[in-house]
Amino acid sequence: MQSLKKRSVGIVWFKRDLRSEMNHALLQGADADWPVLPLYIVEPEYWLQPDVSHRHYQFISECLAELRDDLATIGQPLILRVGAARDVLDQLSNQVQIRQIFSHEETGNAWTFERDKAVQAWCREKGVPWTEVWQNGVVRRLKNRDGWARNWSQRMHAPSVNGPLSLEPLPNLMLGSIPTARDLGIAEDGCTDRQQGGRSKGLKTLQSFLSRRGLHYRSKMSSPVTGVNACSRISPYLAFGALSLKEVAQATVKQRLVVKAKGQRGDPWRGSLSSFEGRLHWHCHFMQKLECDPSLEFRALHPAYQDIRANSTTPHLLSAWQSGETGLPFVDACMRCLKTTGWMNFRMRAMLVAVASYHLWLDWRVTGEFLARLFTDYEPGIHWPQMQMQSGTTGINTVRIYNPVKQGLDQDPTGIFICRWVPELGRVPPDFLHQPWLWEEAGSILGKTYPFPVINHLEAAKAARHKIWAVREQPGYRDVANVIQIKHGSRRSGIKMMGGRQKAKPKALTQQLAFDF
Repeated sequence: MQSLKKRSVGIVWFKRDLRSEMNHALLQGADADWPVLPLYIVEPEYWLQPDVSHRHYQFISECLAELRDDLATIGQPLILRVGAARDVLDQLSNQVQIRQIFSHEETGNAWTFERDKAVQAWCREKGVPWTEVWQNGVVRRLKNRDGWARNWSQRMHAPSVNGPLSLEPLPNLMLGSIPTARDLGIAEDGCTDRQQGGRSKGLKTLQSFLSRRGLHYRSKMSSPVTGVNACSRISPYLAFGALSLKEVAQATVKQRLVVKAKGQRGDPWRGSLSSFEGRLHWHCHFMQKLECDPSLEFRALHPAYQDIRANSTTPHLLSAWQSGETGLPFVDACMRCLKTTGWMNFRMRAMLVAVASYHLWLDWRVTGEFLARLFTDYEPGIHWPQMQMQSGTTGINTVRIYNPVKQGLDQDPTGIFICRWVPELGRVPPDFLHQPWLWEEAGSILGKTYPFPVINHLEAAKAARHKIWAVREQPGYRDVANVIQIKHGSRRSGIKMMGGRQKAKPKALTQQLAFDF
């Protein structure tokens, strides 16, 4: 019998692709000349980073448990190791001969970027080829955005692939257990109503959206009241790869064709599915920004904004925003909901960032790390470009300073959402729920069970608008913005460069916001 130490294997390294089906890296590994060693590495140092949290790990753990079972049905369960990736590979190389490593390309945070560079160095030292396969519409080593949309479509509409039919067992290799969050020292974070991880739940969520819940997606996604059901809710499954973007895109096209064949005029499914399909495209558009410029996690896209909020974060304003105690009921309701559920619809996410960045004048890097920990669906490639976009630091997008009272009146006119998440206002008449300070009996609540507003939102918005636009008037601003537009701007949106005579159309700029799930 051949000893395990001398046995040749090809490692399939699972990262943010926690599925056995529609997994190109796994398929390439299975087609190689060696047995597949399916590997996931729990990296303790990663879980010390400021943008990760307990809810992320719990969701991943559930995905891993199901992935292990799925792989077991075809012959070889998932092998799990704890430690730094280089150290784990060193340890495995003492047990097996690693002939090749397969994985998907990852557009992660700065820590994972540096980790991958360390693994690349290890592979060079050991003479082990590392094949990284594209996962979505993001293109590695992209020179410019010309033809990017066409490439995305080609990838998404290419023939589907299933998982391998069988894997050769590696019976003498210990599987390793999935550590608990407590084992890793990851503190609980109060997310009691989090979505559950695992591919099967992701597929059910997608199916329920395409067949039932998404009927009024276009008209109901903006409100936190209706959006919780009308939005697809597949974002965490995409973020950690329990679902592939390709299978979601193809399932959406299939359903859209079914609806079209019915030929029913005025069917809301037509607009909803078309709108959702567009958001799948924008999903990768934003990820491409971080792929091309990893510094977006730390540095303002337009350098003129790099230090505009430097040392401006006021501790008590930051604390009020983080705890949902700003005295602005709709803002507080959104924050409290997000902390408890791990999810919020896109418009409300944008409002939370806008209030933090403009009205409270908080540094987007500080608030960005906090929100990253709260979003169960934290996708660095979307999160950081969006943080900058909603904070007005890109130099190429419309400055959107949301009026938090108006947003509440528009999206929660009856106050049902506020009443659920801010029960302190239960005695306030419905006409005053969004502005309780106008109620004649406000003194019985404000400053006692619920705070006075920490800022005058109208005056704060005016001051912020002045600061942002003052930067745009600086010499050379538009020249830099044009360069940014060429590198990062969509070729489909119709957005004109800052230096052009024709102003960008508001509709095109609005499209840049549209990646909500």
